[in-house]
Amino acid sequence: MVSSPTRYLVFFQYFGTKYSGVMETSNDQSMVGVQNYLESFRYASLIHCNKLHWLFCIRACPRKEKAAQNLKPVVPIKFCISSRTDTGVHALCNSAHLDIQRAPGKPAFSEKQLVYSLNYHLKPEPIRILNAYRVTNSFHARFSALSRTYIYRLLMGCTHYSEIPVFERDLCWAPTGGYLNVPAMQDAAQFLLGTHDFSTFRSLNSETPFQSPVRTILQADIRPSSGFLSQHYEHRGLEFWELKFRSRSFVYRQVRRMVGALVAVGQGKLTPHHIKELLEIKDSRAFPSNAMAPPSGLFLKSVEYNEADLDTTVAPGE
Repeated sequence: MVSSPTRYLVFFQYFGTKYSGVMETSNDQSMVGVQNYLESFRYASLIHCNKLHWLFCIRACPRKEKAAQNLKPVVPIKFCISSRTDTGVHALCNSAHLDIQRAPGKPAFSEKQLVYSLNYHLKPEPIRILNAYRVTNSFHARFSALSRTYIYRLLMGCTHYSEIPVFERDLCWAPTGGYLNVPAMQDAAQFLLGTHDFSTFRSLNSETPFQSPVRTILQADIRPSSGFLSQHYEHRGLEFWELKFRSRSFVYRQVRRMVGALVAVGQGKLTPHHIKELLEIKDSRAFPSNAMAPPSGLFLKSVEYNEADLDTTVAPGE
């Protein structure tokens, strides 16, 4: 008799600069996705360790099939990721669900065991599992999400790239021209709130024709950053600002396009009312050329779920 799989929801973060994005890619590429590393442990076995007692280790090498053949086989683990991120985009907290099927009579792994085991093997990579929850088999990390929140970090006051603090490189965008007209950007952001056709604010890719361009922006804020490093740079005349957007979902590269358009407003290249006009045009070709913000400053901050869905009392196989 085959035991039923147990489904888990895991939250994880990563420093995205070295990855082609979060989604899996072929291993022969120079840059691969975060998912490649999450799934590189395709087979599981229970091993005995004198110091750690019984430890659940997920181990395998996707490029060396012989290594996997020497392990006791179980069903391969597949991460179903909730939110796609592009090359160079970071995640403070992304999420995914995965199913783990054990041999008959073996109990489901605890959330702590799963988090520890994955992190143990992810140590060389800037990827970390933050938390895990046992969920029902009908739960879906992507479709059960209530909303997603992105933050974009802007650095103002730099007149040259060399002025970007070394700790902030690849973690922000310093638009040319120094300071921006923040009040104008805040006025422009209000046009993005609510339900609109965001065709102008999406990039074209293979999936675009099949996606509805209609999205509802629940939050669009522009505020100064309050991090301790941000305060350290104030004496140099540098200011960090955060643009926060929350929606149930976004179209392809929508956040980077919205940020780029708002920065253009801050630079005086567009007026706040131009944002409303871009929405009304509903044509991606109308988006100003070279205005899309770079990926380095973009962070997936969180994926929100109904707390009732994260009930850790769910019985194995339910």
